Amino acid sequence: MDRKPARRHAPDSLVLLLALLTLPLSGLTAPIPAATQAEGRYIWEALPERAPGPGDSAAMIALGKKLFEERQLSRDGSLSCRSCHDLDRKAGGDGRARARGVGGALGPRNTPTVWNAAFMRVLFWDGRASTLEAQAAGPLLNPIEMGLPSTAEAERRIRAIPGYRPAFEAAFGKGTPIRFDGMTRAIAAYERTLITPDSPYDRFVRGDPNALDATQKRGMALFEATGCVLCHRGPNFSDASAPGGRHPLRLFPAHAGPAEARHPSLRDKGRAGAWRIPSLRNVALTGPWLHNGAVKRLEDVVRIMAESQLARSATLHTWYRPDGTLVKADRRPLGKQDVQDIVAFLHALSSDRLSKASTGPDPGRHH
Repeated sequence: MDRKPARRHAPDSLVLLLALLTLPLSGLTAPIPAATQAEGRYIWEALPERAPGPGDSAAMIALGKKLFEERQLSRDGSLSCRSCHDLDRKAGGDGRARARGVGGALGPRNTPTVWNAAFMRVLFWDGRASTLEAQAAGPLLNPIEMGLPSTAEAERRIRAIPGYRPAFEAAFGKGTPIRFDGMTRAIAAYERTLITPDSPYDRFVRGDPNALDATQKRGMALFEATGCVLCHRGPNFSDASAPGGRHPLRLFPAHAGPAEARHPSLRDKGRAGAWRIPSLRNVALTGPWLHNGAVKRLEDVVRIMAESQLARSATLHTWYRPDGTLVKADRRPLGKQDVQDIVAFLHALSSDRLSKASTGPDPGRHH
């Protein structure tokens, strides 16, 4: 992809960002485009007020909500989708390091939040689902999640519960039978309503200069200059999102270094070591963090990502820019104040509503 050379005498942070944009970092599954750049500057965007989708009816959304909360869709009747995706107190996750299914079975991964999942182009940590409908089917039939033995059993159970037949007909038309694909369509319709465009960051980007304090603004600038926007970009802070996202998976960790020594759990490579880039929306409310829930402090997450994904663990490296000049990029580890400022900015991505309701882990809260 062609990129214009940076203007001379650009600020150090801009030089660093441009250098990172042209750097073929190991750990990327595809080159990083500059689609959200304008004359070398990152464009900050608020979350849209509506999620992309087909324009679901109120009846389908209501049916989806009912199914999302239906415990009979688990093998022993003990769990619903909402059991692991607590929409209020746990900001759409469960607050556990790893998901817990029927009979107390422990899954291998941390439970992602369902808030703003409608913006994601791929779902699950390994990105194996490309639609909300496909994602909704997975936990229902997974033996260590909700544990239903078949789609036929799911249909049998819902047909046996009074009230679902008229709800399906209201959603899909008179005479429509209760089918598993209709269940997942309805759940997806409900999940498309679960968006949080009400963060301080959104108010700031929409024009309120006082929505962020000075520390959060410094953190926002550092988030760009450090290179976090290379993966966590766009209105949903993930290149796995629509609109605009192109490369949803990244190898992790991409760079060997001190982060792996301090956190041996990072050696879990999953499926070929590539993971979906998670959204950072409400990230301060959804700990513990990373694919296996191994990190309990948001400050540590920032340090780990800076070191393992952006190679911020050395002193100085030099990189050639497209115009043939030599740029020196400071790759020293982030300082304590830098980390605190970035964490303060991450707190500004939390929904006002969820911040008031959540009882989830929030270490490093910005005051």
